[in-house]
Amino acid sequence: MYVVQRPTDPALLPFVKAFWYFAGPPMHPRERVLPTGAMQLLVNLHEDELRSSGADGCGVRRVAGAALQGVLLGPVVIDTAQQRTIVGVGFRAGGAFPFFAGPASETSGELAGLDTLWGRDGAALRDRLLSALPRSAPPGPAGALAVLRELEAALLARVAHPLVPDPALAFAVAALERGAAVSAVAERLGITGKRLGHRFGERIGLPPKRFARVRRFQRVLGSITPGVPVDWARIAAERGFCDQAHLIHDFRSLSGLSPSQYRPRSPADRNHVPLPG
Repeated sequence: MYVVQRPTDPALLPFVKAFWYFAGPPMHPRERVLPTGAMQLLVNLHEDELRSSGADGCGVRRVAGAALQGVLLGPVVIDTAQQRTIVGVGFRAGGAFPFFAGPASETSGELAGLDTLWGRDGAALRDRLLSALPRSAPPGPAGALAVLRELEAALLARVAHPLVPDPALAFAVAALERGAAVSAVAERLGITGKRLGHRFGERIGLPPKRFARVRRFQRVLGSITPGVPVDWARIAAERGFCDQAHLIHDFRSLSGLSPSQYRPRSPADRNHVPLPG
């Protein structure tokens, strides 16, 4: 069962893409998760632990069952059997900033426990969500929505910065998403590249050029239809790469895979790539 809920409080819409709930047996023992340029808040309701490792399976990071996944710098591997019941907040790029006291760059590439970031509120969040589940039967969609409403309330209670959108950042993100050059974005905003970089580090957790690179990678993934032959030279030209070799290099760097090895879990889950047992 996979349930997705948009924020019900309008104040959250500029920052949160969706609240989501997943419950079910794992289809694959492990998955590679690819960078998107945004963060997620994760709460594992199956085990009181979250863990991930590097793309090669080394360097396992373990935290308690509620955590913030900082913006990914590259692919990570997750144990899907461990996460058979999990809920999360999918933030927009820069959207996690209002809910955490420190700059986004502090958690870049990290799986950071909410007990560290939110203190007692973070340590108690998992139990709070479990208490929202029906006790008498496996939860259906209604039970999942009750958990998501509780998660939304918990998020609203942890506002550390005003819930006011940053129009300059929104413009920069949209422009880089379209493939604009970082220098052109800074010039259009009337600020220096250094100041733009500071704002991205504070709110997004990546330098603007790296963010633009990740989003270009995401546009490449969006151009691929699993099972359909791909004209990589055409995609390279359309997405602003110097040539096909440049695309392949970037693809390997951000996914740990060659383009021909890329097999997503499903067309809707293009950032999850199943790995053999």
